[in-house]
Amino acid sequence: MLIAPVFFLSFFGMIFGIVYMRNKENMAMIDRGINPRTPKIASPRPFLSLKFGLLLCGVGLGLFLAFLVDELMMKHNVMVGGEMDYREYPQIYFAMIGLFGGLGLVISYLIEKRDWMDKKWDEKETNIKYLPSEKTPS
Repeated sequence: MLIAPVFFLSFFGMIFGIVYMRNKENMAMIDRGINPRTPKIASPRPFLSLKFGLLLCGVGLGLFLAFLVDELMMKHNVMVGGEMDYREYPQIYFAMIGLFGGLGLVISYLIEKRDWMDKKWDEKETNIKYLPSEKTPS
């Protein structure tokens, strides 16, 4: 009985909030001299596919290792009250997914950082100023 009015008010509040915030954003853009009707150009993200690829590889590896640990190391048959009971341990799957997914993201971060540092180092080397008395490298 109370679900319909709550649902209607929540839906109305959500739509009102979206329209209100969009209007505030447009007004702030106009105040800064930016045309809010121009399409927003997305910046390139060169390492996005690497990040998702390593994340999914980590999740897959975590699922595989969790399966191996579950099948080979966990005791599934437990005696409960004189009867054999089969127990499952789903916690290992969630733990391994989180562990290896996070490891994939850390590896992605290290690769991105190494590339960024290499670009910074190359930029630093090309901006070296030589004195007129020194010979420029050829």
